[in-house]
Amino acid sequence: MENLIKQIKDLKKGDISKIINIRLKEFENVEDLFEELCFCLMTANFRADKCIQIQKEIGRGFRTLNERELATKLKEMGHRFWPQRAKRIVLARDLDLVLDRDWLVENVKGMGMKEASHFLRNIGIKDVAIIDFHIVDLLVREEVIERPKTITPKKYLDIENILRKIGEKLKISLAELDLYLWYIETGKVLK
Repeated sequence: MENLIKQIKDLKKGDISKIINIRLKEFENVEDLFEELCFCLMTANFRADKCIQIQKEIGRGFRTLNERELATKLKEMGHRFWPQRAKRIVLARDLDLVLDRDWLVENVKGMGMKEASHFLRNIGIKDVAIIDFHIVDLLVREEVIERPKTITPKKYLDIENILRKIGEKLKISLAELDLYLWYIETGKVLK
């Protein structure tokens, strides 16, 4: 864990910290919660950078295209799971969103702990961790955790609590920590 903390401290002294701070500010100023929800629904088992492109192009179409039109658009743009994502997005239109992770997991079809945490982080909520295979790989490599066979909700919360302790040592939020971890693992700062 100490090596990981040192890496983040070193990054905080460099230019990447400016990029991360800009991204965190952007999260606080998201204009359309539903479009952000759609982005997070699309990222499950698919590349975030490609989902950013899709989100920019479809925009308000997430609300207005019928399921067939949306599925066609997602397919044209190269999404792997275009029929399922279109169906889930259309179903989500009828929900009155509650900005609570447990509620999102229970009520938004296709939204697990990771996707719900991702959505909440991307709209400015800073006390949730996005735990995907990139983060697990990094934590295993740094000997912070042992590789879990599966990530159940309980295991997710256990790992999140470990990350919270790391954040506390660094005096940063889980949202900021996630961006540093993602950068260490991928060399990118996305959303």
